[in-house]
Amino acid sequence: MNLNSINITEIVEQTKTQLQEDKTLSPALKMSIELILVVVVMLASKLGLNSQNSSIPPSKDINRTKPTREKSEKSAGGQKGRVGKTLTQTETPDEVQVILVDRDFLPKGHYREVGFQKRQVVDIDISKVVTEYQAQILENEQGKRFVGEFPQGVNGPIQYGVGVKAHAVYLSQYQLLPYNRIEEYFSDQLGIPISAGSLFNFNEQAAALVKSSGAEGIIKAALQSPHQTLHVDETGINIGGKRRWLHGASTTWWTYFYPHEKRGKIAMDEAGILPHFTGVLCHDHWKPYYQYTQCQHALCNAHHIRELERAWEQDGMQWAKDMQTLLKEMNKAQIDNPDLDKGAKQKYREQYQKILLQGDAKCPPPDKSSRVEGQRGRLKRTKSRALLERLRDYQDDVLRFMMSTGVPFTNNQGENDIRMTKVHQKISGCFRSKQGAEMFCLLRSYLSTCRKQYVSASLALELLFKNQLPDIFISDEAE
Repeated sequence: MNLNSINITEIVEQTKTQLQEDKTLSPALKMSIELILVVVVMLASKLGLNSQNSSIPPSKDINRTKPTREKSEKSAGGQKGRVGKTLTQTETPDEVQVILVDRDFLPKGHYREVGFQKRQVVDIDISKVVTEYQAQILENEQGKRFVGEFPQGVNGPIQYGVGVKAHAVYLSQYQLLPYNRIEEYFSDQLGIPISAGSLFNFNEQAAALVKSSGAEGIIKAALQSPHQTLHVDETGINIGGKRRWLHGASTTWWTYFYPHEKRGKIAMDEAGILPHFTGVLCHDHWKPYYQYTQCQHALCNAHHIRELERAWEQDGMQWAKDMQTLLKEMNKAQIDNPDLDKGAKQKYREQYQKILLQGDAKCPPPDKSSRVEGQRGRLKRTKSRALLERLRDYQDDVLRFMMSTGVPFTNNQGENDIRMTKVHQKISGCFRSKQGAEMFCLLRSYLSTCRKQYVSASLALELLFKNQLPDIFISDEAE
């Protein structure tokens, strides 16, 4: 471990040797110094870490600078074939105002109309719409009354409509606005009073509809399809002040979130997706995922790139820098030519294994002779050695992106999908109850899936409150 050209590891080892050779020191003093050395190593290992060589998010980098992008061969601006979003005139304006020429300022003569020059202004009109239903009452000669039947769902003297509910849930669960800000929005912009209790009820109703409509089951069934790569990840969440876990499973088309008090296999089994999945499971080497042996595994190489950077920067491991360069080269080759021939793949694998052998020489395993009498279990490895052994023991999973069609280089899909839950935690701080976390996960699963398949969140929620589902669910269910 190096810090400003100072080899911390070498100095610590020299100090330990001196402690062992010095017979004048008392055992208590030796133990105290050894404890201080452990603290020094722990603190030194933290220094120099950033988002490029560890899992620290970029927002916590000191004096963060925007990384320089590699120069592209493409020209600046929108690329050929890109669908633009430029504001264009519509053929069916909502209102037309005709502007006549003031003839008082025209020269004398005869004029005829030859057309109009059109300009359009796109604006919004935020207003509430109150629909009153008046059910006719008829009375016969015996005094018996008959009342017209109100539309389904119109149950009380006054109530919120589907549009209000869908819009409130959209702001709460998709845009992640706090309840008090949503209350202010409806009051200030629309003149509609809505309490926090009503907002909670809207979310609760929407989550119940996701479950009862069958959308949740369809999402889970789609994610269990064996002919795909399934991305999984987990992140810590706060429920009622206690540490809990949110598990995510996703593809480019489907998303499912599940909260649980456990992080490992018990929670994953209860979510009900991984026990039935037989495709390729892409993850960050969290060991419980390897308990699912019925599927193949693919490891996230973005994690490896960062860990290799740390091994190079802090431990001076040249093999780590070489491996990092090779992985990037392999990824570029796979992107440039998805049908890479077997010969090229084998050549890359041989280079991979050669670098591992170099690493074995520069980063050997711990000396077994250092085992204390009675000590059990594996001897502690350095971070660089542990990384080397992972890359060696799981090389098929590390290189799955190159060997199997459709397997990505990283687990970015899973990490991107689960990121919005972290945003929610930053805004709200925590979930007040397990029920709130479950509601959030169901709704985010539904909305994320809809957005991936080009159904707007607003439309998806409006259909949900009308007891309907977008076609993406209906067609899949029919199959």
